Amino acid sequence: MVLTAGDDAPTVTAPNQDGDTVSPAFEEPTVVYFYPRDDTPGCTIEANQFQRERETYRDAGVDIYGVSTDDVDSHRSFCDSEGLKFDLLADSDGEIAEAFDVDLRDGATARTTFLLADGKVEAVYEGVDPDGHAREVLLDAVDDGLVTLPE
Repeated sequence: MVLTAGDDAPTVTAPNQDGDTVSPAFEEPTVVYFYPRDDTPGCTIEANQFQRERETYRDAGVDIYGVSTDDVDSHRSFCDSEGLKFDLLADSDGEIAEAFDVDLRDGATARTTFLLADGKVEAVYEGVDPDGHAREVLLDAVDDGLVTLPE
């Protein structure tokens, strides 16, 4: 069963696309989105839309992390080919998916997004439609009072 709103954010550590170890604290508003595979159509749409909204997320004080079971090299290639400037965490062993209770199907994570703040899960999105999702999460964070968009 996937974590739900009000649950404590898990403690996770994983390498990003550069091989650097990342351990998000989830104290500041943070989006963690799980996606099945690098370089697939839906995942590319979702990543590109998070990239397109990245400045607005950053201005609002929200961090973005993408997570899949692809390895560091795959993430590096995906970031390079798509111009992604946020961290993709390599969850090759499925430990992050397990910490968030996200299903693995045929070795790939189910498309699920978490909005976290103050060490807690604020919202969960399951069965995500990649098109428009990045904007939806940002607007929900504003509507929930977690962040304010700069004028």
